[in-house]
Amino acid sequence: MPALPPFSRRRFLGTAGALGATAAFGVPATARAAQNDVVPIAWGSLGSYPGTDAAGKRVTAILAGNSRYLIGPWYAGMYTRYLPDGYIDLRGTDERAIRLPAMAAVAATTALTTGTYDPRTLSAANATIRTRNLIRTLAARHRANNADTATRWGNGWQTALWAYYTALAGWLFWEKLDTAERDHLAAMLAWEADRLTTGNNVHLIGTGGEQLYMTRRDGTVVSPGDSKAEEDNWSAAALSLAAVMMPNHPGAARWTRRNVELLLAAAACPQDLTSDETINGIRLSTWLQGTNIADDGTLQNHARLHPLYMVAFDQSLYQGFVFGLANRPAPRAALHNINRTYAALVDKPFPLPGGGTSPIYRENSAEIYYPEGNDWGTHFPFYFGNFDLLVTLTGQDTGIDPAAAKWERLHNEAQLTLMSRFTDGRTYGATSENTYYGREHRIGAMAAQAYLSLFLARNTTGNRLHWT
Repeated sequence: MPALPPFSRRRFLGTAGALGATAAFGVPATARAAQNDVVPIAWGSLGSYPGTDAAGKRVTAILAGNSRYLIGPWYAGMYTRYLPDGYIDLRGTDERAIRLPAMAAVAATTALTTGTYDPRTLSAANATIRTRNLIRTLAARHRANNADTATRWGNGWQTALWAYYTALAGWLFWEKLDTAERDHLAAMLAWEADRLTTGNNVHLIGTGGEQLYMTRRDGTVVSPGDSKAEEDNWSAAALSLAAVMMPNHPGAARWTRRNVELLLAAAACPQDLTSDETINGIRLSTWLQGTNIADDGTLQNHARLHPLYMVAFDQSLYQGFVFGLANRPAPRAALHNINRTYAALVDKPFPLPGGGTSPIYRENSAEIYYPEGNDWGTHFPFYFGNFDLLVTLTGQDTGIDPAAAKWERLHNEAQLTLMSRFTDGRTYGATSENTYYGREHRIGAMAAQAYLSLFLARNTTGNRLHWT
C-alpha cells in the first residue's frame, strides 16, 4: 500500500460540527464528547507482564500469531486503496465492513502496545500504520462524525459492540492518534453509549427496540429460543468503556448505572426474581423484570441449548481489565451468575444420543459436547479456553471440579494445534470448522482481551483485577 497521502477532514469535521449534539439522530442531547474528555491509560503505573507463566505463554502465542495474520495478509488483501478523502475503503457499512476491522484493530493494538507483536510478516512500524488506518477510518465513518448516509454506520442492533472494539483499540493506541482522530473516537463511543441510556422501558436495551430479556417476569417469552444475554453484554461493554475512558463527561454517571443494569439483566435467572441480594446498588427482586438464563446456568440461542453463547459471558468478565487499565475496580455485577454458568459447562450431565450422559466439557478432553448440536461449525477450542482463563483469573470456579485452569490448558493447547497447521498465524482451514465470516477476527479480539486480562492480573505491580 502506498504511503499515507495528505487529506482534508473537512467533510467529516464540518458535518459533525453542523450537527452538534447527538439529538439530531434521536438520541438525547448531551455534551458532545471530545479528546479532552478522555483520560489516557497511565501505562507507567501498571507495571509489566512478562507472560512467562504457562497460561501466558499460550495466550501470547495465540495473540502473536493471529495479529500477525490479521494486520499482515488479511489487511493487505482487504484494503487496497485510499479514497479521495484519505481514508481507506471499508467496502460497506455492515458487520463485515465494520466489526471485522474493529476486531482486527483490537488484536493489533494489543500486540503492538504490549510488545507481543511478531514482526516476521510485517514490521512493527508498518503494522502501526495499518492499525492506525483501521482505527481512524472506523471512527470517522461513524454517524457521530459523518452525515453521509451512504458511508456512515451506527445506531444498529450490534453497533455498540463495534464502537467498543474501535474505541478500545483507539484508547490503547492513544499516543499514535492525532487530535481529530481522538475527537472522532470520543464522539463515536459517547454517541453509542447515550443511545443505550435513553428511554424508561425496562424491557428494552436502548432506543432501537432491542429486547432486554428473553423471558419476562410474568413468564411471557419475548424471543423464543433466543437469550438476550449476549446483546446485553456487548451493550454493557460499550457503556463500561465510555464511563472508564471519559469519567468526567456529563453522561458518565448514566453510563455507569446502565452498565450495571445490563450486566445483571444479561445473567438474570428465575431465582434472581425473588432474591433480596443487592449488587452495585440494585436489588435483584425489585429491579429485574425478566430472565435470560435458566436456574441451572444454561441458556438458549438459535433455538437450542447453546454452549457457545454460554461462554459469551466472557464479555462481562473483560470489564475487569477495562476498569483495571484505569486503576479502578470493576462492578461486581459483571461476576453475577458466572459460577452458575461455568458449573453447567463442567459438571452438569446431559444425555448422550447412544445412552449415558456427558457434561459439555468432556472428561480429560478438549472436545466439547453440544447437547442440542452446534450450528456454527466444529472447532471452537479458544472460545472455551478464553472463558476458562477469565474464570480462573476472577475465581469464579469455586466448588467446580475440575477447576478452570485445567480446562484452559486443554482448550488452548487445542487452539495452538489448530494454528500449527498454518505458517501465517491463522486458525481455520475449511469453512465447516467455523462458518462465521469473521472467525479469525473473533479469535483476535478474544486473544487480545484475554491477554490484557492476564496483564492486569499478573503484572509486576500486583493483581489489578478488582471488583466492588
